[in-house]
Amino acid sequence: MSYLNSVIQQFKYYKSLGEKSFIQIQDDEKLFWQITPESNSIAIIVKHLWGNMLSRWTDFRTSDGEKTWRKRDAEFENDIASRQELLEKWEAAWKVLFDTLDALEDEDLEELIYIRNQGHTITEAINRQLAHYSYHVGQIVFLARIIAGNDWTSLSIPKGQSKVYNAKKFAQEKRREHFTKEFLSDKSFDE
Repeated sequence: MSYLNSVIQQFKYYKSLGEKSFIQIQDDEKLFWQITPESNSIAIIVKHLWGNMLSRWTDFRTSDGEKTWRKRDAEFENDIASRQELLEKWEAAWKVLFDTLDALEDEDLEELIYIRNQGHTITEAINRQLAHYSYHVGQIVFLARIIAGNDWTSLSIPKGQSKVYNAKKFAQEKRREHFTKEFLSDKSFDE
């Protein structure tokens, strides 16, 4: 599996984690809940990811990743009006990312691009954003876990189930596959 294929799988994994968290929040108002007035709600985090992804991945090979039209500070205002708007921003953001990554070839990875005038190879820029997005998706999962409380369904190996999970894995033949394959094909959270 090439680096590009692997990293696309990683991004899909984090996108899926966010979506599986959204599904577990039954009350739409909880998407806008903040632990404190200074903290971010799930909606704010989605809005920030949306702004970042649009800025970083739109024309990223020909213009700086921090676009002049981006309003980063406004991304932290809790003004998304509905679950539908949240999901539309979420999908629009990931579409720009995946469309951009799908258009790349392995030989493009050493090309230099800029984020706030700081040079990055395309590989470095991808790694930077993978770390950034996984950080924020982790926040979404954490908040959703708090909100769902006892109704939460684990997105990984449930507590107390490691031995059973590992026994199942080690009972299989050794093989080469991306670790996200099983998770991304799990339909238990689909609506």
